[in-house]
Amino acid sequence: MHVIVVGAGIIGLSTAWNLRRRGVSVTIVDPAPAMGASHAAAGMLAPAAEVVWGQSPLYPLMRASADLYPDFAAELAAASGHDLGYSSAETFVCAGDRADLASLRELIDLQRAAGFDVSLVPGSRARDLEPALSPGVSGAVTIPGDHSIDPRRVTGALLAILGNAVVRARVTGLLTQAGRTIGVELEDGTRLKADQVVVTAGGSCNDISGVPALPLRQVWGEVIRLRAPETLAPLLTRTIRGLVKGRPVYVVPRPDGELVLGATSREDGRSGINAGGVHQLLRDAERLVPAILEAQITDITTRARPGSPDDVPIIGRIDPGCVVSTGFFRHGILLAPLGASLTVDLACGSETLAGPPGTLAAVAPARFTEAAQAQHLTPAHDLTPAQHLQTTPTEKFQQPTGSQL
Repeated sequence: MHVIVVGAGIIGLSTAWNLRRRGVSVTIVDPAPAMGASHAAAGMLAPAAEVVWGQSPLYPLMRASADLYPDFAAELAAASGHDLGYSSAETFVCAGDRADLASLRELIDLQRAAGFDVSLVPGSRARDLEPALSPGVSGAVTIPGDHSIDPRRVTGALLAILGNAVVRARVTGLLTQAGRTIGVELEDGTRLKADQVVVTAGGSCNDISGVPALPLRQVWGEVIRLRAPETLAPLLTRTIRGLVKGRPVYVVPRPDGELVLGATSREDGRSGINAGGVHQLLRDAERLVPAILEAQITDITTRARPGSPDDVPIIGRIDPGCVVSTGFFRHGILLAPLGASLTVDLACGSETLAGPPGTLAAVAPARFTEAAQAQHLTPAHDLTPAQHLQTTPTEKFQQPTGSQL
């Protein structure tokens, strides 16, 4: 069996690695491997901290993927010989003032209801454990199960393993025959054939001819990488997330001393680094960790994350020869083990599928069709994997309007 994976971010590379481990021949096609959203990501493995109101379908997916991460990271590190920058240190979610603390108290109830282990400690206790925290921090939620990893190291390890299976080229279209995808066409006209094609091209999926119009939106954000002076190192030992006047911010410490600062989110379509976003991040981070302003900025990056209308990934078969896996939004790093495993199960026609019950329906591309929305029906993705291979191409997905974007 030969599978072409279109897109070499963490989802595409993890999918390709899983395919290869199942004995499948793989070709990965991307003009700039690992340089999209994965390159900017901070790498928080935070199923509890990412719990927000109105996104209940995500909770079991995040938990399931987080449970897979220790083995995923250990196996990848062993196979590649690379240090992935994995940290099992707990996460603090800090309140910038009493109003922010009230918001965190409400969120704790939701996190506990979702089955996560979280505790609220006073600001003084948080400062005992993390002395760099500001005296103004009024409290913190401790989350022992939320960890972190370095996405750049992860994608670097995956690229090292996959080696010359990675083709640096742009896919412009799918090749089809009798309603089935049989390969891809590259920008220079080259045609590559395969038994299955997996499209993991993030927000670029809709630029590929033959891929149904998926309801994706680009959500941009700035990420700043810094390094504290030796006199202050290590500035932090835990990931510090927080609310500052209702705005989210995070600082992720790497085992090598790097600090990753982020949390801006905009949908203005501008690909450049936004000065206001950088200013906001530094200002809000200073409110929680004043000494961050003593650190040296080593890198500022902005990338677009591919989001779906409900912020749940889009994973499913679009015809008997093609599977799509995209729309991971800010959860791409966390959901990589689960997303890759499910995508491989679909591509290979496995009789058992990765994920908790209901996963396939929750991520099905056809959940956004007008028919599915009007009838409130689970799409045809209730079919068994074997039946999936016999389905006809899914109708064009309709772009959502209004507040969904």
